Amino acid sequence: MIVVGAGIWGASLALRLAESGRQVTLVERLAGDDPRRASAGATRLVRSAHGTSEFYARMAWQATRDWLALNERAGEQIFLPQGVMWFGREADGWEARSAEVLKNLDIPCTLLDPAEAARFYPELRHDDLATVLHEPEAGVVRARRATEVITGLAQDAGVTLIRGAAGPAGRQVVIDGEAMTADQVVWACGAWLPELFPGLPITVTRQDTTHFAAGWTGVPAFCDYSASAYGHGDVGGHGMKITSDVEGEPGFDPDSARGDILPASEQRARDYLARRFPSLAGVPLGLTQVCQYALTPDGEWVITEIEDGVWVLGGDSGHGAKHAPALATYLTSVLTGEAAIDPRFGLHQRDSVRGLRTSGET
Repeated sequence: MIVVGAGIWGASLALRLAESGRQVTLVERLAGDDPRRASAGATRLVRSAHGTSEFYARMAWQATRDWLALNERAGEQIFLPQGVMWFGREADGWEARSAEVLKNLDIPCTLLDPAEAARFYPELRHDDLATVLHEPEAGVVRARRATEVITGLAQDAGVTLIRGAAGPAGRQVVIDGEAMTADQVVWACGAWLPELFPGLPITVTRQDTTHFAAGWTGVPAFCDYSASAYGHGDVGGHGMKITSDVEGEPGFDPDSARGDILPASEQRARDYLARRFPSLAGVPLGLTQVCQYALTPDGEWVITEIEDGVWVLGGDSGHGAKHAPALATYLTSVLTGEAAIDPRFGLHQRDSVRGLRTSGET
């Protein structure tokens, strides 16, 4: 088995396959500290709310348990279960629909009065909110560190890690001019997939992330579905994250050099701070990162066998990292023939639908 791409999805899959008894080679061309890597961001949110989708809610909840187990296994806090608050503009909106699904699945959550939610933050302006959905066992995963740890665990489990640029040739993987063959190949290359396999329903966009020099610690992470914004308190000294989840311009080259964020990205984040946390509106920027999304029109992932033994795994659409350990278990059952892949992940016609992410469109 060859897995190409050692981001959070590829590394998690390689580890799970090795633990199930498979012989696995994991291929990655970028160093762990390269800012172009798909999982190079400092943090990602882990939350179960996914609107009316039971499938993603159930998988995210299992992944939450898996992230806690990884903390124990690694002996460090990879996942911080500080909770997530969803700021709802409508009493019967996306947050209420999510809460209904979570309660049906026995996933802990509470709908709070906005004034009650305000006690969790030093300052929260909530005059435009109708309700707040609280997921007390959700939180923040240290994405880059998680990828490093999982890759190391995979190697400990017997996975062979090869550094090099890979290209597809059927069930062969051509690595820096040399071909390797396996019974199954999984291409988990994030934003590089559309170039490797033209015709996939994946669009690559630029996504700027911003952290501000505010020392808020221990507060729940937060999402504002209607405003397409999310963030969390200070994790690891990087400052308070507040970032727009609106899709950037399509056609972003994931190999491009990473420089400064766009002025418009900083302004959008500051406008949100001024509205939701006014005392932070003027604090200086801390960490900034230029990242990318690999988006599908409907927010559903692409997981398909494009030819015998050759699988494509991608289109995480900005909400895939949280699911990584549970998704790896699911995919292992598919690749070993114990389960069939859900048709939702296939190469069918996809319409633009909003519901799974905090984005503006999908």
